[in-house]
Amino acid sequence: MKCVDLNVDLAEGCANDEALLQLVSSANIACGLHAGDYNEMRKAILWAKQNNVTIGAHPGYPDRENFGRLNMDLTNEELKASLLYQLGAIKALCEAEDAVLSYVKPHGALYNQAAKDPALARLIVQTIKKFNPDLALMGLSGSAMLLAAQEEGLKIISEVFADRHYLSDGSLVPRSRDDALVENDQEAVAQVLQMVLKGSVPSVEGINVPIQADSICLHGDGNHAIEFAKKIRAALQAEQITISAKYSSF
Repeated sequence: MKCVDLNVDLAEGCANDEALLQLVSSANIACGLHAGDYNEMRKAILWAKQNNVTIGAHPGYPDRENFGRLNMDLTNEELKASLLYQLGAIKALCEAEDAVLSYVKPHGALYNQAAKDPALARLIVQTIKKFNPDLALMGLSGSAMLLAAQEEGLKIISEVFADRHYLSDGSLVPRSRDDALVENDQEAVAQVLQMVLKGSVPSVEGINVPIQADSICLHGDGNHAIEFAKKIRAALQAEQITISAKYSSF
C-alpha cells in the first residue's frame, strides 16, 4: 500500500490554517520573518497538535515586503544567524506547548535558490544539523538541498507540488511566469496521482520528469485552498493511498 504525506504552509497571515490542519498530515509553520508572527505560530502549533499533524519549521528570507519570494544576497554569517533565530523561535514555542518539531522546510526564494545552488544548500543543511541533527529536511525532489542533506547524514523528505508547473529539469516554473501555477483542480488532481503512482510529473515542455513524491505541498494561501485540499485528499484515498507524514511525531 502506498503512503504519502500532505503538507501545507501555515502561520503566514491566512484565515485557512485551522481548517487546513484537519486535512493534512504535516504543517510547515512560518517562523515570523517572511510572514506571520508569534501569535500565528503558536496557534498553528496548537491546532497541529490537536489534529495529530507533524510540525515542521518554515524559515524564509527576512523580507516581509515580498513574502520571502525574492532572492536575497545575504552573507553566510547573516543567513546562518537568520536561520538559527527562526529555528530557535519555533523550537521555544513547540517546547512550551509540549509539541515536537520534526523537520525543516525552507520557504520561497530561499528554497528555490538552494534547490540549484550546492553551496547555499550545504550552508542551510549544516546550520540545521548544528541546531539539531535529528531534524529532517524537506526539499524539492531531486534538488541540491536534498543531496546535501543526504551527504550530511540528515533524514530527507522529497517534496512535490500539487499546484505548481514543472520545467524539464525538475525545477518549478518561476512565479514570474504566467504558467507557474496549476489553476485547474482536475489538472492538479491528475498531476498528484501521476506523481504518487508513477513517480513522474509532466513538464510544461511536454516531458515526464522522474520525481520522488514523499510529500505533496498544498499551499494554504490560494483562493480555494480548503476545497482544493479536500479534492486532493479524496483522490488519494480513492486510490487507497494512505496519508501520513514520512517521519511522524505521533
